[in-house]
Amino acid sequence: MRYTTLPNTTVKVSKICLGTMTYGQQNTEAEGHAQLDYAIEQGVNFIDTAELYSVPAKPETQGSTERIIGTWLAKRGKRDDLVIASKIAGPAAMSKHIRTDGFTKAEFKDAIHKSLKRLQTDYLDLYQLHWPERNTNYFGKLGYTHDENEKWQDNFAEILEGLQDFVKEGLIRHIGVSNETPYGLSRYLEEARKGLPKMITVQNPYNLLNRKDEVGLTELLHREEVGLLAYSPLGFGTLSGKYIKGTDAQDSRVNQFPQYNRYSNDNAVAATKQYIAIAEKHGLSITQLALAFVTDRPFMTANIIGATSLEQLKENIGSINVSLSEEILEEIETVHKEIPNPAP
Repeated sequence: MRYTTLPNTTVKVSKICLGTMTYGQQNTEAEGHAQLDYAIEQGVNFIDTAELYSVPAKPETQGSTERIIGTWLAKRGKRDDLVIASKIAGPAAMSKHIRTDGFTKAEFKDAIHKSLKRLQTDYLDLYQLHWPERNTNYFGKLGYTHDENEKWQDNFAEILEGLQDFVKEGLIRHIGVSNETPYGLSRYLEEARKGLPKMITVQNPYNLLNRKDEVGLTELLHREEVGLLAYSPLGFGTLSGKYIKGTDAQDSRVNQFPQYNRYSNDNAVAATKQYIAIAEKHGLSITQLALAFVTDRPFMTANIIGATSLEQLKENIGSINVSLSEEILEEIETVHKEIPNPAP
């Protein structure tokens, strides 16, 4: 395993982070525990979850992922050698069964204490806002469309002030955002300069089919020392090649949940076929190519991989040992220029 640190901290994290959102629906508790055991054996020390999980979001399974991690932590009996990240859900139709008032201090208190109880731990190493409260472009939207009737008002300082109290209490150690834009991150950074806690990471989708954050966000990441945590590095499994090659199982994510079609449009499929050809030319699997590309981006803190089977998990974690040559990277850029960001 390779390691880095969370930006502006001494917290050591593995470059591969274990994503867990399938625990509680696609994966049972026993399967989740087996994945956690294997990942830790391979040197992974970074685990990501959220109060919303498992997915798809449903009232009857809300919090199931944290509970499964919690029973594993209780059984394992150790905590301080791990870095655990969770998230508070923003107000939205898919999370109305969780919270409706947005990122207020009362909602933070409710969410943090419930996550800690489910996880059976006293603190979270990284606490993230799962998505912005305001109207903006995330979850598959490339461009921003302004809403003249939006009721949201600038509350970046209030959010940081609310989180600061829980940092001081020791319940959360560091904070970050998710599904965030350059505008949102820059506003948080501006307020942090006034003595408030700094958002040290951004957890956004990033993969061969979705590199939109390179347009504006990555300059901020470099210049302000903020790390990217990439989710969906395989584009809902599309970049494993299984849907194109017909090796997908009936219980795979897209087959079970056809609404997750973000990476299945014609341009995304065309680009994926070209990436498969590059991988095969160089004796790699498309999974290895896709994951190694993400892990080694210069702005990347950690690559959040997920799996529904131990076989998939082994290949995903094993990608840490793959390094792409300049020739391969140039071939990837050729495809990217031809079909840029087909699945933002």
